[in-house]
Amino acid sequence: MPNSTNHKDLQQVAVAPTIDELPNGLRVVVTSIPHSQAAVLAAYVGVGSRDEARDTLGLSHYLEHMLFKGTEARPEPTAISAAIEGAGGSLNAFTSRELTCYWNRVPFDRLSLAMDVLADSVRHSLLAESEIERERTVICSEIRRAHDQPGQRVGQLLTQAAYGEQPLGWEIAGDLESVGSVTREHLADHIATWYRPSNIVLSVAGNIEREQVLEFAARHWGEGWPEGASAAAPGRSPAEAGMSDDLAQTEVRNLEQCNLALALRSIHRLDPDRYAMTLLNEVLGGGMSSRLFTEIREKRGLAYSVGSHPTAFDDAGHLAIMAGVTDEHVLETVDVVLDELGKLVAEPVADEELERVREHAIGSFRLGLDAAASWCHRAGGMLLSNGFIEPVEETIAGYESVTTADVRRVAQRVMREGNLAAAVVGPFEQADELREQVDCFSPS
Repeated sequence: MPNSTNHKDLQQVAVAPTIDELPNGLRVVVTSIPHSQAAVLAAYVGVGSRDEARDTLGLSHYLEHMLFKGTEARPEPTAISAAIEGAGGSLNAFTSRELTCYWNRVPFDRLSLAMDVLADSVRHSLLAESEIERERTVICSEIRRAHDQPGQRVGQLLTQAAYGEQPLGWEIAGDLESVGSVTREHLADHIATWYRPSNIVLSVAGNIEREQVLEFAARHWGEGWPEGASAAAPGRSPAEAGMSDDLAQTEVRNLEQCNLALALRSIHRLDPDRYAMTLLNEVLGGGMSSRLFTEIREKRGLAYSVGSHPTAFDDAGHLAIMAGVTDEHVLETVDVVLDELGKLVAEPVADEELERVREHAIGSFRLGLDAAASWCHRAGGMLLSNGFIEPVEETIAGYESVTTADVRRVAQRVMREGNLAAAVVGPFEQADELREQVDCFSPS
């Protein structure tokens, strides 16, 4: 007999994260997925590059590297990775403008080991001077590599153009000068200032049980914090509304093609229009059926790859548009993009188009939660950044509530005169013409 379980039955066993708080204020979110073979753990810390001083920019990222370089219990620099990889697992970390995350993934029966290693690396780093100097060379190489890669470099220039001289416009990894000025004292002060229980979320997902996770969390994260760790972390300076003085930044390089990027400042992470913003992006450049892909690649053959994506922060955000084109097609491609932006402001999206992108957004969102790691990072990142975890069905309901009028309203909020920045890296020498296009942007 076929299995008669239907969609409604499956909803009754939907994955649902639980949130607990240790006495010291550290929050623990557990997402039990009984059919998974993995346990994924992540420690989210509420500090990123926008919380740093300009002269030591890259400090959060530098520390992210250092917390893998030996602890009191595992003094050898490779001991932390060897412990996890020896169990068949993997580990890594990342730094963004607003948070730092350390994670590992192991078979579910090695949860105890994973919790021990994660807590040990985050809480008990030796910060050995020799390792700090060795890693400085590694980080400087990483910075040089990003500069040498045109796709990454154009993103750097675009961020500078869109945000100007403020922390959101600076590079996450810093630059060679700021990284060169970082000392052990800077790293230790950074830990003392930001790595406090109330500023950390521990997220665990997979074939695990809440009670067991809480027992391990209390053991490894509940005690032994230094004096003063119970105080709240510092507040964050608000983002500035203004953009750069140079809204069209170019870097001429001897390449086969140009990397073109455009950006419009948009909405913050919890703006009520965030669902409409997602669907607006789907219409504009969210896939191979999007308007930009159709107009720029399919109809005109100007680019192989073209698309858009929104980025949102606590109190700011931007919509970025990227394309790879030859130098003689840069200005034409910009004209096409600006024309499509103008259409979104002037004309409502057709009902059929909205329904198509709505289904794509909902389907992509569901498929993005297909693994324990996805649940771990969604829950941990949301709880740290927003203070709550939005239920899956609430997110989907948000998408389902968007109307064509909502999409047009958001387009009018974002696509406005004086709110466009551009960047090009490649053999492009018509910077003045590009600036004129940007300066003349007026879609209304």
